[in-house]
Amino acid sequence: MTYRVIDKETYYRKGVFRHFTEDCKCSTSMTARVDVTELVKCSKESSTKFYVNFLYILSKVLNSRDDYKMGYLWQTEELICYDVINPAQYIFHEDTETCTPVYTSYDPDYETFYKNASDDIEAAKQTREYGLDMEKHPNWFDASYISWLSYDSLNIELPDGFLYFLPIINWGKYREENGKLLMPVSVRMNHAIADGYLVANVFRLLEKEIAAFAMVKRG
Repeated sequence: MTYRVIDKETYYRKGVFRHFTEDCKCSTSMTARVDVTELVKCSKESSTKFYVNFLYILSKVLNSRDDYKMGYLWQTEELICYDVINPAQYIFHEDTETCTPVYTSYDPDYETFYKNASDDIEAAKQTREYGLDMEKHPNWFDASYISWLSYDSLNIELPDGFLYFLPIINWGKYREENGKLLMPVSVRMNHAIADGYLVANVFRLLEKEIAAFAMVKRG
């Protein structure tokens, strides 16, 4: 895990950062439906798992821009940008109705990521331990699939987390609407390092990367 320290005096969001870490400590979240029609099709055609494919695309999107890789070291009061952030996903156990966190390292190579994520998921299925360890995984972002519902909105509240900067991403079941398969995706970011444009841009990048991914998979 490596990072670089951001100079707060030259940070391009200096004024916004100061305001939302001192005057108005808050987060911003948005839910929108992402068109996953082509991703569902190419996942079925290639006999790969839609869930892992989406997790790969999501991780690629969030690693594509520094604004999504920010962190804060409260011990030294340093604003930082991680070189890479990785998805902390969750496996639900039907028998106990509990979840096990799964730490998967992001790799830009799709085949490598797909194998590692699949192996991590299978290993997590064998335990019922919660096993969340944020101290040893500081550059992992939360990626949680709500498989039981195609919801319309979702809010994640962190009343004491005003210096928590990593994205929190949730998504639900996709459903057919007007011939398209649309999936609810929720993005929560700290307002100090992300505004409406940056949050909305996650959805734009997701659909762009989904189109590119489907094109490559189909040759």
